[in-house]
Amino acid sequence: MIELNGIYKYFDNKYQRTFVLRDVELKINEGDFISVMGPSGAGKSTLLNIIGMLDEPNEGEYLFLGKPVHKIKEKERVEYHRNYVGFIFQAFHLIDEMTVYENIETPLIYKGVKLKERQAMVANLLDRFNIVAKKDLFPEQLSGGQQQLVGIARAIVGKPKLLLADEPTGNLHTDQGREIMKLLNELNREGITIIQVTHNEEFAKMGQRIVNIKDGILKELCTTEA
Repeated sequence: MIELNGIYKYFDNKYQRTFVLRDVELKINEGDFISVMGPSGAGKSTLLNIIGMLDEPNEGEYLFLGKPVHKIKEKERVEYHRNYVGFIFQAFHLIDEMTVYENIETPLIYKGVKLKERQAMVANLLDRFNIVAKKDLFPEQLSGGQQQLVGIARAIVGKPKLLLADEPTGNLHTDQGREIMKLLNELNREGITIIQVTHNEEFAKMGQRIVNIKDGILKELCTTEA
């Protein structure tokens, strides 16, 4: 599904080149659940953004579903991101001025889904995540765990093939974090490919493979028992 070959990301200034990612090689099959670990500033979020087509590498090849992402135009890349990728963020990134319902519905509006179909898709997720009673509330009226549930619902409402989670439990206490991880495992069993960035070893082991980034260099650590 995903193949990264010789990926480099760097920034040049007048005197030197600063590397964020160095010669990254990674293959991810459809249905995988990958955990990415490493210290702050190691390049984890940059890697996720490149895979999610929000950023571009300076060098290397990126194949997504057999398509050379590094060669396609920005408009086509945006369409790929919109149709195939869902993102979950540590800070939730919900739109404060929108209700829970509106936050979940927004990606479907961008995709041009008709009203009745949107209503059915959003209602299905509100019911699944047990947040029907919260649909008219605003993000500030929700707990952290509830906000992340809305964030996940928004990320998967468009039925993406790939779900990218950047520290999805980072702002939650342990019990809330375990509930979110349980949900991610459930989504993975349903066929969604998941890549999560995490500092939490317990949650990292809930994936099938763990990779580590240090100083922009990626190494596969292990295959887990999950």
